[in-house]
Amino acid sequence: MAELSHRALRELIESFKAKGAAADEYFTEMISAGAFVNKGRFEEWYTDSGPVPEKLVYQVVSGDEDLLVKAAARLDQNECRGIDINMGCSAPVITRTGGGVRWMAGIDRAAGLIRRLRPLISHRLSVKLRIGLEDDFDYLVRFCRRLEEEGVELITLHPRTAKEKFKRKARWNYISALRKELHIPLAGNGDIASAEEILRRSEECDGVMIGRLAVRRPWVFAEARGKAPGAFLEETGLCFLDLLSRYQPPEFHVSRARRFFNYFCDNLKWANHVKNLINHETSLSGIAKVWRDYFAAEQGAQISE
Repeated sequence: MAELSHRALRELIESFKAKGAAADEYFTEMISAGAFVNKGRFEEWYTDSGPVPEKLVYQVVSGDEDLLVKAAARLDQNECRGIDINMGCSAPVITRTGGGVRWMAGIDRAAGLIRRLRPLISHRLSVKLRIGLEDDFDYLVRFCRRLEEEGVELITLHPRTAKEKFKRKARWNYISALRKELHIPLAGNGDIASAEEILRRSEECDGVMIGRLAVRRPWVFAEARGKAPGAFLEETGLCFLDLLSRYQPPEFHVSRARRFFNYFCDNLKWANHVKNLINHETSLSGIAKVWRDYFAAEQGAQISE
């Protein structure tokens, strides 16, 4: 969810609350512990807690234990829902420095990190995991039990190994099986495609984490609660662009707009065509024009028919 789970998207999802409901919690983009501790140029945007700080979980990533401890302790001083240590990201830029899923290579090392963090964190302490570097359920159980013993209060499992990415369907049977082995809440994540599936998967775990679907259908949380808000696609797309201009720095505008519409355009009849047009634009105003022109053309086609 890099370049996606920022304040502009949270604001968009929250806008559907009046029409039904929004998400119960929001996890930030991955916050680099090193960049945050060293006061990187863009960290104020990554750590923006709006629009509802009490629902926000700061997601922190690093392969450096000392930096993770420092960053998490400082973030915990803010109003928030909790601190989440990412031990599941498999992107090479993260794993080559020992971060993300590389933490799952050693149970003692990961447990030692949580042991240091626990007395420093006053909010909920959670971790996000994959199955592991290899497909070994027994190892996953031992890993999670140690984190539980050290004070982790919530685990989110994305049931793929480090190497699988999206080539194989998420194995939700691992989630239901792992839930039976733990005494703390377990959330599941991966390949959720509809509001109906959110409800079905929620019977297998204690919480369902939504990623790409929340970008494709920001109103899906309302749908899952039986509150059909009505999807006004043109207005929703333009609203997102306005929020992006307000809550993200100019350097991020185009890349984050392209990332958003790469998923949101799946709601359209001519999705790939519009994606290609948007990917050639170099400004928010240009992307907005592409978006408006699509709906103007569609309306004209409907009238002519």
